[in-house]
Amino acid sequence: MVQNRKGDRRERELVNRLDEAGFAVMRAPASGSATTRELPDVLAGDGAVFYAIEAKSSSGKPIYLTGEEVEALVYFSQNFGAKPRVGVRFDREDWYFFHPSDLHVTDGGNYRVKKETAIESGDTIPDLKAAGDDAGGDAGLEKVLHALEQGVLSVEEAVAMLE
Repeated sequence: MVQNRKGDRRERELVNRLDEAGFAVMRAPASGSATTRELPDVLAGDGAVFYAIEAKSSSGKPIYLTGEEVEALVYFSQNFGAKPRVGVRFDREDWYFFHPSDLHVTDGGNYRVKKETAIESGDTIPDLKAAGDDAGGDAGLEKVLHALEQGVLSVEEAVAMLE
């Protein structure tokens, strides 16, 4: 129960931060619990770029996501027309964002983000905002191909995202 309250608080914090950055933003009500559909925690867009975000937080220990959580995020994002992102926040740090294909995949097929990795290579909210300025382009193609290579996307899904 306490963990859920902390997660809810962090999600609300993320919504406020994205709103302050100029995104139209919505927190999905009861994402992951009150529906049989897998929904991301947050949807955000600024007219040029749209994100479906799975938000996770930790005191400092590595953050893990199941393969099913990541697959559901990618599936929803593709159908909704959004870019999938995993948003992570460690205590006393800012929010950092990763495309699912940029996450470390464990031997068991789960995904992991360490605090050091987030700080060193995660995108920030200003990075997400700047992506709207150059939406698409070679960086988008590279991410789709990387996701295809890692098996996060099927060939059909990759083709649909590039059309």
